[in-house]
Amino acid sequence: MRVVVAGSHGLIGSALVPRLRGAGHAVRTLVRGHAAGPDEAPWDPDAGHLDPAVLEDADAVVCLSGVNVGERYLTPSRKRLVVRSRVSTAGLLARTLAGLADPGSRVLLQASGIGAYGDRGDTPLTESEPLGDTFFADVVRQWEAASEPAQDAGVRVALLRTGIVLAPDGGALGRLLPLLRAGLGGPLGSGRQYWSWITLVDEVRAIEHLLTADVSGPVNMVTDATRNAELTAELARALHRPSLVPAPAWALRLVLGDFSSEVLGSQRAVPEVLRSSGFVPEHADAATAARWVATAG
Repeated sequence: MRVVVAGSHGLIGSALVPRLRGAGHAVRTLVRGHAAGPDEAPWDPDAGHLDPAVLEDADAVVCLSGVNVGERYLTPSRKRLVVRSRVSTAGLLARTLAGLADPGSRVLLQASGIGAYGDRGDTPLTESEPLGDTFFADVVRQWEAASEPAQDAGVRVALLRTGIVLAPDGGALGRLLPLLRAGLGGPLGSGRQYWSWITLVDEVRAIEHLLTADVSGPVNMVTDATRNAELTAELARALHRPSLVPAPAWALRLVLGDFSSEVLGSQRAVPEVLRSSGFVPEHADAATAARWVATAG
C-alpha cells in the first residue's frame, strides 16, 4: 500500500515507519518545513496548508500527530496547545481527504486515546462506552470530531484509542523505568488503578493490521488492563529489581499536575473491536510484555 504518515518522529511513528517499509509498503512522511527527499512532503497544520496532491496517490493515511501531554506541566497555555496540535492536524488531513476524487477508496487511521473514558474504576470499557468529563476526555472528543469530514465523505476512519504504550525507552514508562532499574520504583498511588497497556511492538502491528481490516470507528488499542501495582511488580521482576517504594498520590499530583489523573485514574479498557477483527498480540500478558521491555532495552 501507499501510506502517508503524520507524526513519524514520535514514539509510535518512529517504530511504525520502518515496520511498514520493511513489509513492502511505500511510506511518505509529512514534515514541517522543507522536505528532504521524495519520501517526505511538507505541510503546515497551523496554517492549514497541505497540497492535496500529497494524498492523491495514497491508499491510507496514518495520523499520529500531537504534542506530548506528559513531558511538561499542563498550564492553561499548554492545554490549549495539546488540543490545537491534535485538532489542527486531524482536521486538515480529514478535510483534504474529503476533497479528493473517490475518497471512499481510502483509509484514515487517526490517533486518539483511552483518556476518552475518564476515571472509571473497575468497569470494563469497550468502545461503546460514553466519553468521560475530564480534560483528556474533552481532548479526545474534539480530536475525534475533527476527522468527521473524512467519515462523511466515505473514507474508512478508525480512531486509535491507544492506552499506555510499553517501550524500553520513552513513552509512559520513560520516567518509571529508570527508577525501577535502580530498585527505587513501586506502585503509583494506591496501585489498584487499572492501566490499559500495549507494547510498542503490538501497537505498530495493530496499526498495520488496521490498514486492511474492515474496521471503522473507535478501536481500543490495548492488549490488556492490569492493576498498576501488578504491572509495576512484573516490570521490576523482569529487571531483577524490587518494587517496594510506592509513590504517594499527593506527590504525583504535585509533580504532574493535571496529568496525574492519567497516572492515578483507572481505565479498564477492553480491546473488543481489535480482537473481533482477528488481531492477535505478540505480548499477550503483563509478564511477557515486561520481559520484552526488560530485554529490548
